[in-house]
Amino acid sequence: MSRFLLTCLFGLAAFGAGPAIAADEPAARVVSLDYCADQFVLKLLPRHRILAVSPDAAESYSYMRDAAVGVRRIRPLAEDVLAIQPDLVVRSYGGGPQATALFDRAGIAVLQIPYAGNFEDIRQSIVTIAERLNVPEQGHAIVRDMNARLGAIRQSATKQNVLYMTSGGATSGPGTLVHEMLLAAGLDNYEQRPGWHSIPLERLAYDRPDAVAAAYFDDNVDKAALWSSMRHPLAQRQLRELPIVVLEGAWTSCGGWFLVDAVEALASSGNDVQ
Repeated sequence: MSRFLLTCLFGLAAFGAGPAIAADEPAARVVSLDYCADQFVLKLLPRHRILAVSPDAAESYSYMRDAAVGVRRIRPLAEDVLAIQPDLVVRSYGGGPQATALFDRAGIAVLQIPYAGNFEDIRQSIVTIAERLNVPEQGHAIVRDMNARLGAIRQSATKQNVLYMTSGGATSGPGTLVHEMLLAAGLDNYEQRPGWHSIPLERLAYDRPDAVAAAYFDDNVDKAALWSSMRHPLAQRQLRELPIVVLEGAWTSCGGWFLVDAVEALASSGNDVQ
């Protein structure tokens, strides 16, 4: 631990950083440490309660990037966070594995964004986080909107076999949020091996899906060039002929209500693939 960090810790203890805020007391100075945490803070809180967000809050893969304009950015370093003395730190992974224990010692409450592996997890996370931020009705409103939109998709879903593909050449099978996303769109997942894998190019040579869902995480990337670089000679013709559903990276980069945007895009395209 650096000398500066130790000084901050001892200084906060000496000058009354105080205990973590009570569960029913609204935090007036909230900091989020990574772009997954940014989404919830920017969606749920009024601007005057947000002290700072992460450096990635306005990147293309941040769903709430427009709301981040003009909000202070802070690196997820203990020294930087302690220096501005927030009431509450919201994090998914930002700050590293020791962040919660460190902020606890400094008397700063931490709200950990839980991992979401399915839509029920997402609903529960939204409600729990909103309650912890003392805006419970906003959380319930988001969940109601999610449920309505997902219900509408189920009414019009048509089964298609879809391969999910990232710009790095990976795909995702059962046991992942991507798999749940495809099922929610009324689609079958082409990849049936659990977890994350490289794209099964050899299989594509003789057993191609109905369409490809392509997730891109950088608007500045030459998407056509990336796509062509992933074509294997065994499957080049098949892939070139497949319908492609382009998914914004911001829809799928974290487990949140915005995943429904991707589900709607997939369902709409699935209805068009015959």
